[in-house]
Amino acid sequence: MARAGLSAARLTEAAAELADEVGIDKVTVSALARRFGVKDASLYSHVRNLRDLRVRVAMLASEEMTGRIGAAVAGRAGKDALVAFADAYREYALEHPGRYAATQLRLEPEEVADWDGLRRSVELTHGMLRAYGLAEPDLTDAGRLLRSAFHGYVHLELSGGFHHTREVGESWARSLDALHVLLENWPARPEGTGQEAPAAP
Repeated sequence: MARAGLSAARLTEAAAELADEVGIDKVTVSALARRFGVKDASLYSHVRNLRDLRVRVAMLASEEMTGRIGAAVAGRAGKDALVAFADAYREYALEHPGRYAATQLRLEPEEVADWDGLRRSVELTHGMLRAYGLAEPDLTDAGRLLRSAFHGYVHLELSGGFHHTREVGESWARSLDALHVLLENWPARPEGTGQEAPAAP
């Protein structure tokens, strides 16, 4: 493939495709260079290093996932929104395992200072949870619970961690039923606890 036409965006998309094929941990500058048929040095005009490349993949995947979830929950509230949100989350993870793994990378504040993807993701989650009557700090607590539940489930599913004969999708649906009931009956905070500023889940 010709060197002309390489760009940060094109390399990021190619790295994301490679991540889905072999895993984000196997995405390297050398592997990407071989994909384009160029020397490693040709890529450093567009990405600083391997960390920069993986961060770009993480941001791309996060924006794709947030966009899919946003479209799924539009016009929905309560359980309908929760199920749509969760199903879109799971479907993206199963369709794009490498990209999804990239979304779990810890990003440093200076790496995402000019990126508003995290804010959009938090707003989407909090918007869905507010329909359950939650406010801070319960929004953050509930957001963390959902993230833990969704990620834990799809991580086990992707790694083949469920061995029971019961269909995995049926257990997923029942888990969402249980989460809906929990959110509708969110426990009251102990007296004396104050409001806290919104935070990333």
